[in-house]
Amino acid sequence: MGFQSVLSMAHRLVGERLSSGGIAVDATTGNGIDTAFLAKTVGPKGTVYGFDIQKAALEATRRRVEGECGAGQVPGLTLWLASHERMKELIPAESHGSVSAVMFNLGYLPGAEAENARAVTTRTDSTLAALEAAMELLKPKGALTVVVYPGHAGGDAEAEAVAEWAERLPASLGQAVYYRMAQKKAAPYLIAVEKKS
Repeated sequence: MGFQSVLSMAHRLVGERLSSGGIAVDATTGNGIDTAFLAKTVGPKGTVYGFDIQKAALEATRRRVEGECGAGQVPGLTLWLASHERMKELIPAESHGSVSAVMFNLGYLPGAEAENARAVTTRTDSTLAALEAAMELLKPKGALTVVVYPGHAGGDAEAEAVAEWAERLPASLGQAVYYRMAQKKAAPYLIAVEKKS
């Protein structure tokens, strides 16, 4: 039996801190894997906010969530065609400081049909702004998870910037950890933060 994948570990860390009726954010919906996990975890009384800059991603996310949770069973799902750096602006003020989990899965949209699909990726500047916003939205003991992909063009620089951001995070604000395969430097890895105050 091997170790958990980085995505499974991200789900585990979030699942330990998010419960039925909670509020969660998928900062990069992609194909909806994290969004569906969050929706199932918070249930019909919870709230999930999702962001992506590609319409195809939001459509795939909605299909996945409805397929896994049942159409109409996720009344608290709101998806925005917008960059994750706008989350603080778009998420209602009454949810600020009450979010239990924010998940990021960086890189490009897997399985996208367009020939240039991999040209549309998350960008370091907007990701760092989104991480700052996420920390403000989280409640104490809330979790922030970031799966980074150093193996694609630009992904290594973004992963390094996120790692530096986590290392500079004051310990009084949150505790940061890494989960990665030590022998495979280009493999995706997880950076997670638990907010303290």
